[in-house]
Amino acid sequence: MNGFEKRTLAIKEKIIETTLNMLQTSEPKRIRIADIAQSADVSQVTIYNYFGSKEALLREAFKSYVDSAILEFEMFMNGEHTLKEKIKHILFVGREVFKELPPGTVRDLVHNDPELARYVEDMYRNYKVPMTVRIIEEGKRSGEISEDVSVDSVLAYMQIHMNQYETILDAAQRSENPESFFDGITRLFFYGICGKSDE
Repeated sequence: MNGFEKRTLAIKEKIIETTLNMLQTSEPKRIRIADIAQSADVSQVTIYNYFGSKEALLREAFKSYVDSAILEFEMFMNGEHTLKEKIKHILFVGREVFKELPPGTVRDLVHNDPELARYVEDMYRNYKVPMTVRIIEEGKRSGEISEDVSVDSVLAYMQIHMNQYETILDAAQRSENPESFFDGITRLFFYGICGKSDE
């Protein structure tokens, strides 16, 4: 990569980073190219030359965010963590996402951009699901997950939890101790209401 290409890449990354920072506090429809340009210290023409439109810039920025999240997820799953830690991470990975991008913002971006919706779905299907299946199968082989339940049933149970994540997040924020609340949800996931842990 020559000097010109490096400068171009650095400017594009700065624009994307600026856009993601603005998405933390502003709805996508309220963000203007002029505001991004001013904050990133570039011209509006530069942004249009690199991305073509505000919609394309928002798409590229969110794709970049998803790519980073997938990489972090993969690194955690391949790290030296217990099965319970990995499953807890799978269940509550959205918790970290929503700390940076509000649920409504994520929903608006995906809902209003079919291409982005397909991208997110493809990343989920091709990366997160296979990795989750691998973790479940490893748990079954080690005896940490009961042989009485299938991989599909564990996946479905996890999906039920994740589908209600915004509700869980709201409840955690209303609780006196959010960390303890999430620990309780995790305990319920593994042991149910009356189950006893092996700790």
